[in-house]
Amino acid sequence: MRVLLAGSSGLIGTALAQSLERAGHDIVRLVRRPPRVPGEVYWNVEAGELNRAELGAVDAVVHLGGRNIAAGRWSTQTKGELRSSRVQSTALLVETIGEMAQRPRVFVCASAVGIYGDRGDETLGEESAIGSGFLAELGREWEATAARAATRVVHARFGVVLSREGGALAKMLWAFKLGLGGRLGNGQQYMSWIGLGDAVAVIQRAIDDEHVQGALNVVAPEPVQNAAFTRALGRALGRPTPFAVPALALRIALGQMADEALLASQRAVPKKLLDGGFPFADETIEAALARALG
Repeated sequence: MRVLLAGSSGLIGTALAQSLERAGHDIVRLVRRPPRVPGEVYWNVEAGELNRAELGAVDAVVHLGGRNIAAGRWSTQTKGELRSSRVQSTALLVETIGEMAQRPRVFVCASAVGIYGDRGDETLGEESAIGSGFLAELGREWEATAARAATRVVHARFGVVLSREGGALAKMLWAFKLGLGGRLGNGQQYMSWIGLGDAVAVIQRAIDDEHVQGALNVVAPEPVQNAAFTRALGRALGRPTPFAVPALALRIALGQMADEALLASQRAVPKKLLDGGFPFADETIEAALARALG
């Protein structure tokens, strides 16, 4: 296949590109700087620039781009950048797909379990209602934009992707290695997660299997509460986890981002993947952490 990939420099995009190339597929990478090597195509989301002629025919389009949600306190400007990096870029890809003489077979566009909002202990499958809050509304608009693509569309609702190479796990490792790790707030909020290898395999399934479409929870079968994750990571590193970061302190430091990205509870399960017999390599948090840290 020939796959057009946006977000190829990120954690998931890097691993996906490597996996696809090992399987013999060609990758066309969208980049925001002048292309340096064959297979790179420049795009400027803010200006709506993407040279369709340079793309040629592609079999699949995968969009994994977007500014980091947990980069810090959400100002009005930050919220605008979070939105444009997702919705505006998706709109440009949807427009590009519509203008292709030969349409790709599938458009896999990233989304997130944050679309469900703060739902406590409720088990969330793909059929569950969209929640409330900034992240939920962002997810709603993001998916609505992607759904306009003139091809099969998969909304990949990612949980926390576990890897020591990047993402949330890499950011917290230093504190846990020093024995300073601890739960966030009361630690009762559910965290939906998935190992990096499984996340890549899910995207490949979404590309290959024409029966996969619409919302898809890209999470492992066993979401865990933050306190349980904290204990599991401490055990994996052989370090104590005696501390807790009070919710009030998080809110003072990070504002709305703390409530929606750190303290909100999403107990999302991969119902479609389980019904389709997807073979998870890491079904438990212990197995995923052992692989990520090994």
